[in-house]
This record gives sequence, C-alpha cells and structure tokens, in this order.
Amino acid sequence: MANPSILILAGDGIGPEVMAEVKKIIGWYDAKRGITFDVSEDLVGGCAYDKHGTPLHDDTMAKAQEVDAVLLGAVGGPQYDNLDFSVKPERGLLRLRKEMDLFSNLRPAQCFDALADFSSLKREVVAGLDIVIVRELTSGVYFGEPRGIFTEGNERVGINTQRYTESEIARVARSAFELARRRSNKVCSMEKANVMESGILWRQVVQEIHDKEYPDVELSHMYADAGAMQLCRWPKQFDVIVTDNLFGDLLSDAAAMLTGSLGMLPSASLGAPMANGRPKALYEPVHGSAPDIAGQGKANPIACILSFAMALRYSFDLGDEATRLEQAVEKVLADGVRTADLMGPEGGTPVSTSAMGNAVVAALNASL
Repeated sequence: MANPSILILAGDGIGPEVMAEVKKIIGWYDAKRGITFDVSEDLVGGCAYDKHGTPLHDDTMAKAQEVDAVLLGAVGGPQYDNLDFSVKPERGLLRLRKEMDLFSNLRPAQCFDALADFSSLKREVVAGLDIVIVRELTSGVYFGEPRGIFTEGNERVGINTQRYTESEIARVARSAFELARRRSNKVCSMEKANVMESGILWRQVVQEIHDKEYPDVELSHMYADAGAMQLCRWPKQFDVIVTDNLFGDLLSDAAAMLTGSLGMLPSASLGAPMANGRPKALYEPVHGSAPDIAGQGKANPIACILSFAMALRYSFDLGDEATRLEQAVEKVLADGVRTADLMGPEGGTPVSTSAMGNAVVAALNASL
C-alpha cells in the first residue's frame, strides 16, 4: 500500500521557516511512529513568480491535484506590491483553492489555558474557548463577475460582485452540519439577509438543508455584523459558525485574537472526496508571510504545526496522532515556552522558531 502523499508549498516570508518545523515533526512520525509520508516540495507565491513569472506553475497545480494533502506556508511580500493583479502572489493561493474546489474552509479558534491571559479579552471570556468557523471558500465576492476597475464618465469605479448559487451554499452548509455532529451539535449561520439578496438566499438554503437532512443539529441565524460583536462579547456561546467567503475572512481573523495570537491559528480547506474517499485538502496557517520578521527566527510555527495536526485528522484518518500532536503543543505552552508573539508583560526571553519546533518534538517524545 502506497504511503500517503504530501506536497509542501512553503511559499514566501516566514513560510519556509515555519514549514521547516513541520518537516521535523513529519520526520518524527516516520522515525518514532512508523508513519511514513511521501513528501515533495514546490513553489507558490512570490518565489514562484521570481522563478516562473507566475505565482503558481501549471506543473505545481497538477501535483496539487494528485497528492493526498497540500501543506502551504504563506505567500506575499512588499516587493510584489506593484505587480499586475493577475500575477500577485495571492493569486497562486486563490488558484489552488479554486481549481482544487476547496469550498469548505475550517478555521478553529481554540484558546489554550496557558494563553488565556494573552487575549485582549478577559480570561473568563476566552478561557476554554473552542470554536470552528466554516468559511465558504470558492465563491462569493472574491470570485464573482463582473469585477474590476472601470471608468464611468470622469471617475473610476471599482466593482466586485457577491454571487452564490444554491448548490454552493448547500454543500458548505452540509460541511458545517457534519462537523457539528462530531462536536456539540450546534451551528450558527451568519450572513446579511437584512440588506443583501445573497444573504436572503444563504439563510433560506441553510435552513432548508437543516430541516431536510440535519434536524438533530441545533441551528441559529445571525447577521454577520452582530456575530462579530457577539464574538467579542461572549464567544463561548458558539460552537460551529458557517458563513460566506467575505464574512468568513473577517470573522475568523477577529476570532484569531481571542486566542492571543494569529501565530496560533491553523486552517483546513476541504473539497469533494477523491477516489480514496478522502477530501481534496490544503492546510495552512491563518497568518500571513510577516515580511517584517522573515529570516530572523522570530516566527511562531505553532499555527503551521497545528495545520499538520488537522491534516492527520482529516486527510489521513489519524485522529489519535492528531490529538497527540495537539497535546504536545499544549504541554509546551503550559511549560512556558514562548515565541516573541506570545511574550507577556512580565518579560522574559522568547525562543526562536527552531527552538519552539524542537520543544514540540521533545514533548512528542515524552508522549511515548
């Protein structure tokens, strides 16, 4: 039986640094647990543009379609700001999501107890927080047509179109309901049905899918702006939140700060099942390429490490090993190991990116 396959696209900025720590952990699973992955690597984003003149080469796209999972670091940097929109680094990531049809983006927001004081909210508001935002990823305003900057009369007009089909809403709703059944059986759907026709359709379709297929799951609806306020007021009222592409982008970044740092948040982008029954999948940290600290060993690799834990769970049916890795991260944090983004007002000396990865490997060894 062939080994499970992974394509690593480390990307730009701190991407290669945090991905180096994931590669240590992949090596640990091979050496200590007898779980071997066939790993290949390629380019995406600015580094791909530098070499190929495109943020994602066709050959790389073809590889991504064939492997069991793609692990991505981060893309972008200020040196690419003046490129034509069609070849900006982010277009490489968007192409992966679109052509792999990764319509369901899972963004967990979990507050480890050791970091409850690092959130800008009070400890009692965030301690024990464990929610997931399910964001529709391949449609909506980021992909709708018409789009562009046009001239009308004497001024320029920027146009983006919010567009959703019934089937696009239905499939991400099913993804959220299925996830809820494995958690606390509760979904809150967020849109702007009060001012947007796409929001009206969103609410109607989510309700229909619930009533026909998932009546056992508790469903509520909330306007997305009210949802943002409630995330800051009392986030533990939620379990699974399902929302569209734009609102999911905004709400998940807001939820990120509930956990103390963007450097802590993983994500999984899942598509339709392949021949082996597993979904096409791309895993990446929520944070960006952080060019201001790139190459300095300051980046927090935990979000990327936890993204690999999600791959273990969703792509490789290794839920127990995913839990082992998550518990190793929790132990490291409980022991007071911190990268610069997690340093509190009491001061101290932060560890490097590499040292944090080594600490997680040490905790994995201690779990045996």
